[in-house]
Amino acid sequence: MDKDQKALFDNARRVVVKVGSGVLSYNGGINHNVVASISRQMAALTQGGREMILVSSGAVASGVAKIGLGRRPASMPEKQAAAAIGQAGLILEYELRFAEAGLKVAQVLLTRNDLSHRTRYLNARNTLNTLLSWGVVPIINENDTVVTDEIRFGDNDNLSAMIALLLDADLLINLTDIDALYDGDPRTNPEAKRLDIVRKITPAIEASSKGSPGAVGTGGMWTKIEAAKKSTASGVPMVIASGSDPKVLTELFEGIAHGTYFVPRADKLGSRKRWIAFTSKTFGHVTVDDGAAKALVERGKSLLPSGVLDVSGEFDVGAAVAVCDTSGNELGRGLTNFTAEEIRAIKGLRSDQIEASFGCREYDEVIHRDNLVMTATVS
Repeated sequence: MDKDQKALFDNARRVVVKVGSGVLSYNGGINHNVVASISRQMAALTQGGREMILVSSGAVASGVAKIGLGRRPASMPEKQAAAAIGQAGLILEYELRFAEAGLKVAQVLLTRNDLSHRTRYLNARNTLNTLLSWGVVPIINENDTVVTDEIRFGDNDNLSAMIALLLDADLLINLTDIDALYDGDPRTNPEAKRLDIVRKITPAIEASSKGSPGAVGTGGMWTKIEAAKKSTASGVPMVIASGSDPKVLTELFEGIAHGTYFVPRADKLGSRKRWIAFTSKTFGHVTVDDGAAKALVERGKSLLPSGVLDVSGEFDVGAAVAVCDTSGNELGRGLTNFTAEEIRAIKGLRSDQIEASFGCREYDEVIHRDNLVMTATVS
């Protein structure tokens, strides 16, 4: 581990740890040794003065073992029923393990709606901050029992990144069943090279990460790269490492390198802009011309009506929308000053022509730069 990484670990006070089903599962059930190891390491770090948050998969796998299915359910009702059965046992296992170190845990089950709506997002943040102030370790999972496709996070990799942004964490550690990121699949390609440090997530890295998910999980390396994009773009570093190593967390904080380290952007986004960029639910998108795309991404300008080419979706004032280039690539997200219908009426106009269209002019900008976060680059 180089001195910059070691300094980051030394100074990290709030840490999100995500552990996946591939690490937690064993013979169709929960690997009790892994649960014990992760709990023990996180408890020691908590007692050392850090605030530790755990995002844990495993409810479905736990339920499958309890009812003796012998296979991961395929249908949504079966998955939800298995999660309902397994979640109680999973949290009990963690509770017992952390209790051995004199620590209490809290179960927090979330859906995407809980974070995509600003008020509920703030409520969740306040609750989690209170738990941390009490010295309680939050254990977070998606609320699989009630979730639907429309309100799913999709995977706990994505959820863990959102939690890291929600809580303004200093570090995100993603524990998986592969020891690091490779430029290919090491399970099928013996010549795949391990990447110890990723300074920029390139299209080549994204392409090499796409593959089939594991037998018990819903993610795969692709979803971990997506999580890394969210966290690093917000200024939060991320590590992918092996969760089966019984000393992985302890050694990382001792300055011993494990897995792959993703370097964050230098400037950390504020809480509100993180929510706009990565957590808010979008209700449509606006397509901008090449000149507007460059002005938005390279010069941090507001989006004016003159740069808008098209609008998709129906939304009201204040809605979160994606801003896309002419090729359909998402450049960023923002909160609009106009409805979709109004933007269609003023697209292509100069700001001083808005009043002629509406009889008044409350705003010059379709999206003001204070409510706009650009997450892409323009070539």
